[in-house]
Amino acid sequence: MNRNWVLVLLAGLIEVLWALGLKHASNWLDWTGIALLIYISFVFLLKAIKSLPVATVYAIFTGIGTAGTVVVEMVVFGVAFSWMKVFYILLLLAGVVGLKLVTNETSKKEGAV
Repeated sequence: MNRNWVLVLLAGLIEVLWALGLKHASNWLDWTGIALLIYISFVFLLKAIKSLPVATVYAIFTGIGTAGTVVVEMVVFGVAFSWMKVFYILLLLAGVVGLKLVTNETSKKEGAV
């Protein structure tokens, strides 16, 4: 796994944190922390898309964020467990892994050096 994919993974994990924070924020300090997390996740994402395909990176980023948020809500915050949720998370993750597998890492964005 190269450095850019690590950045995508980190951006997705940070997205889980700020998405959960949106639900639980109640004061200006919480909102400042959320804004900082959003900024950091997008900095990582922007660095990664300099050498990776934008569509694939964004799909993987949002997939990690979506799946991670659902899992954390079930495990940490006691949201009802459902086998259908698990099935659809696995389906989403299969799509994310599939996109990663078919993405040619050596291909550069058009016009990039």
